[in-house]
Amino acid sequence: MTALPRHVAIIMDGNGRWAKAHKLQVALGHRKGVEALRAIIRESSDLGIEALSLYAFSTENWRRSPQEVEALMGLLLEYFTGEIDELDEKNVCIRILGDKDGMPDKQRRALFDAEARTKGNTGLKLNIAINYGGRAELVRAAKALAKKAAEGRIDPGDITEDVLASELYTAGLPDVDLLIRTSGEMRLSNFLLFQCAYAEFLFPETLWPDFGLKDYHAALDAFGRRERRFGGRNP
Repeated sequence: MTALPRHVAIIMDGNGRWAKAHKLQVALGHRKGVEALRAIIRESSDLGIEALSLYAFSTENWRRSPQEVEALMGLLLEYFTGEIDELDEKNVCIRILGDKDGMPDKQRRALFDAEARTKGNTGLKLNIAINYGGRAELVRAAKALAKKAAEGRIDPGDITEDVLASELYTAGLPDVDLLIRTSGEMRLSNFLLFQCAYAEFLFPETLWPDFGLKDYHAALDAFGRRERRFGGRNP
């Protein structure tokens, strides 16, 4: 396999369309998507990828039907209670990106428990964006820096990109190298706006529940063939 990205981000899109195509309820499409997710996490860990960031539930997803939101919340709780043992055994470190305090009680406790249990693990950094919005993350970071400046703990003139990055949910992690959005849609949908500044983008048309290891390897191989210049020119 070609050179691997350090940080992969995935927008897992297409669960609803998969369910519709199979004449199933949307909730079953999300459940099938969780099955696809398990394989991708295991493979990322086995390959030695440093960080994997997954867009699970955005701040805008609360606008979906109550039935779909309830199904998603149930799946989140089921996932964290059912998968945490294996993830911990595989040395995976879980970090939640987003506003955990805005989640229902049971889900919030599960998220805090998953982070606490795996905090010391040194393997794959698994970042799960839940109740997350990229603009809200930047506002949150700006407020934190403004508070430090008002308290005299930082000079506004000393604020750099690195200082701002230290206030993001992904503090201490490398920027995203590869962003994959399944289902063929070509937009970021408010996901990791700062972190994806120089990411390579891939938009496979495969719906997320059908996105298997063969598709993932193809995406990683495509990344390895990209010429990355970061705004400059190679000799």
